[in-house]
Amino acid sequence: MKLQVIKQRNIWWAISTVIILAGVVGMLISLNQYQTPLRPSLDFVGGTRLQLELACVRENTCTGPIDPAVVRDVLTEQGLGGSSIQVAGTNQQALSIRTTTLEVEPRTKLVQALSDKIGAFNPDATQIDTVGPTIGRQLFTSGLLALLVSFAGIMGYLSLRFQFDYAVFAIVALLHDVLITVGVFAILGLVLGVEVDSLFIVALLTIVGFSVNDTVVIYDRVRETVAANPHRHINDIVEEAVNQTLTRSINTTLTVLLTLTSLFIFGGETLKYFALALIIGFTMGAYSSIFIASTLLALWREKTGRAIAVPEPADAMILDVAISPEDA
Repeated sequence: MKLQVIKQRNIWWAISTVIILAGVVGMLISLNQYQTPLRPSLDFVGGTRLQLELACVRENTCTGPIDPAVVRDVLTEQGLGGSSIQVAGTNQQALSIRTTTLEVEPRTKLVQALSDKIGAFNPDATQIDTVGPTIGRQLFTSGLLALLVSFAGIMGYLSLRFQFDYAVFAIVALLHDVLITVGVFAILGLVLGVEVDSLFIVALLTIVGFSVNDTVVIYDRVRETVAANPHRHINDIVEEAVNQTLTRSINTTLTVLLTLTSLFIFGGETLKYFALALIIGFTMGAYSSIFIASTLLALWREKTGRAIAVPEPADAMILDVAISPEDA
């Protein structure tokens, strides 16, 4: 079955628009709540994070999950009422707390107060991280700069290898992928309390590199077909290029998604949302390469009068119509 990307392009664009708008709404709500479009982790805002697990988990003797209300009461008593609390673990018997920067003595008092209220903690599973706000700002700035440099590099490379309009729509497709990934995480931050850390920036950079690869494959086929058949309409060329590379794009993406899904399920808490960001980004990367970058290029060429690279001479067309095979 032949995929009709040009004829149904309004549908593909509408799907992307709805998803992006939902993400933008999530980012605006997050901006109101956290003063940032995404819920930031300790990496970006600085502070102290305590990750604790009840000792009874090791002996399998826990009677029930941790009550967040009890934890909140303890934090309020310690003057840390504005801290972030997240109950984790299979049976909700682990705890992650993010507070303002705490020195050793206040941290010890907090852990002891929590232990008195909800039970002893396993010292082997206890993890305490402290990041200063200056380091957090540096991480964010460096990550954003790396993202911008990658976009500029891709823009320059595609302009040299193909043409400028190819590069522009490849960047539009990449922005599409990044926006959707960020929007989904903004919604997850509001609904599930998911925070983004420095690994999220790494995920975005990886998405940009992977997504443009699919786009380059399609564009390369478009360029080859235009060179071989300069009299064909750009819509036909793009449609054929997408269908010729469709199996390759789907197979490449699926094999990567299988690995990422395994990482998401079995990779542990540290890599769970890193893998999820890649799953979303790679899926959208394949989608944007097939349905966004290619169709936008075709529309632009059509609107700017370059739908046919080399139009047939008018006199040749008239002669072809006037002289029938019988006359010849």
